[in-house]
Amino acid sequence: MKKILRIISIILLIALVGIQFVPTERNQSDIEPKTDFLLVNNPPKNVSALLRESCYDCHSNNTDYPWYNKVQPITWFLEHHIKEGKSELNFNEWSNYSDRRKNSKLKSIINQIKDAEMPPASYTLIHREAIFSNSEKEVVLDYMKRIRDSLK
Repeated sequence: MKKILRIISIILLIALVGIQFVPTERNQSDIEPKTDFLLVNNPPKNVSALLRESCYDCHSNNTDYPWYNKVQPITWFLEHHIKEGKSELNFNEWSNYSDRRKNSKLKSIINQIKDAEMPPASYTLIHREAIFSNSEKEVVLDYMKRIRDSLK
């Protein structure tokens, strides 16, 4: 029995080391497109900073990766999470959205921030600075509501 456990442990260790060499796609770009939400809407600096810190890692084309991003299988989880986030909303492509889609996205942003669904707990567990205080939440919500109202 001990021999079987030792063999299983060795196989798992080899597999864990082996997956470290599997390449992954990084979500990084030095280009800030003219279609970006922050450039198009020119929010106040405090709103801009809050969105960059709490939203842009998963909802833009440029993720600021943490130190642990090179450890598999964590990298796969991050890659999946970022792709999923960008498929729902990519702030870098904001002005490419139709007014109807922008309105829908703004409603979703407002509701998810209000309900504390965004940023998600899986992100804020490690990125504590991304959690909105009550006053920060109100600032972001008020701004998003103003943008939404301007589309009507």
